[in-house]
Amino acid sequence: MPDPFADLLLRLRQEAGRTQEEQAEAINAVSGRDTMTRREISRYENFENIPTNHTIGHIAAACGVPFEELQREAKAARARKRKGHADAGEEQDAVKRRTLLGSATIGVSVAAEPWGRLAFALSKGAKIDSPAAAALIDRAAELHVQELNLSARRLQKTVESHLDAITAALPRAGDHEGALTIAAGETAALAGWVAWDLGEHDKANAYYKVTSQCAAAAGHPPLRALALTYSSYGSLTPKAKMEFLSQAANDVRGHGNATAAAWVLGRHAEEAAAAGDEVGALRALDRARFAYDFADHASEQAWVRFVTPYRMDSLALSVYGQLRRPELTSTADTAVDRLGDGLPDGGVVVLGDLASALLRGGDVDQGVYVARQFAAAARAKPNTMGKERAAAIAALLPDSEHELAVHFRRFAS
Repeated sequence: MPDPFADLLLRLRQEAGRTQEEQAEAINAVSGRDTMTRREISRYENFENIPTNHTIGHIAAACGVPFEELQREAKAARARKRKGHADAGEEQDAVKRRTLLGSATIGVSVAAEPWGRLAFALSKGAKIDSPAAAALIDRAAELHVQELNLSARRLQKTVESHLDAITAALPRAGDHEGALTIAAGETAALAGWVAWDLGEHDKANAYYKVTSQCAAAAGHPPLRALALTYSSYGSLTPKAKMEFLSQAANDVRGHGNATAAAWVLGRHAEEAAAAGDEVGALRALDRARFAYDFADHASEQAWVRFVTPYRMDSLALSVYGQLRRPELTSTADTAVDRLGDGLPDGGVVVLGDLASALLRGGDVDQGVYVARQFAAAARAKPNTMGKERAAAIAALLPDSEHELAVHFRRFAS
């Protein structure tokens, strides 16, 4: 006979819109181990087995419901199983009236998504050891570097799985709650950026929103700056872009934020150049370079690791190319020298911006040559910055390069 607890697990999965296999994958993502199987989910839902308290913690995180109440329902189910007679007569409506779902701060359908589970975890509190916290924080930082040489599609599952791992740890964070909340926000922001690159704009906005929640919970404004600066790429109007970037610039003022400030100011310079504000663009670029030169890159926010010298070259090329400034030539020479004979992480972005800058500046032959280099590099090292640059290059190529332009448009789509 079915048991109320088994029925509850079934309903949680169905409310999350998952198959049994998908439910197993979601639980594995939270636990960080590939031990849960579709067969075990089936056993739980048919009351052939009852999950341990350890597994119940992972199920609760995967479904966005309170652990304590799910644990209480499991304890009652074990008592019924020990007596050898699951009370099939217990009304299912009685189970539904319990506070398990009603007390959750988010609905189960929302909890099916990583940002929803993170939003729920932010409302809890408890204990995790220092090595585990450090490992989660370091992994969040590493992911921001990986986006320089991995496609959004390959990166998405890894980022969302890590977000689930931090989310599962947050209720037990204890003294590490602030640091883990920041790491969760950094990971959520990257998940939003990846989602935006894949055209999943609603999902991206949801991630950016929960990143701002993390910033508020941790009292860490630079984290909000990360979300705002990512958001600026997808804003619909130049005014909206500049508003996001202006707020982000305010959030990274002060000691310990120089690298973040360099990136935000560089983006401000890019958008000012696109709007034709030459004075504003050049001023912002100078401030960005000054901040970067005096930054202590080893001790600042973890996510700034992607703001490399190559990224700063890319920003300068973008600004000078859009403004058709004479500094473009020397900046291009410096960027190419820095790239060297190989293609370092971040080099794809430099080639894309250099191709755009040359084409805008009228050096068509050299621009086409670099565009072909960019096409080859983007295939070899796909990253989350490639599609946007491919679209820009396609629009700038001369009619004689129709085939190359078609390639870039397909790549961008």
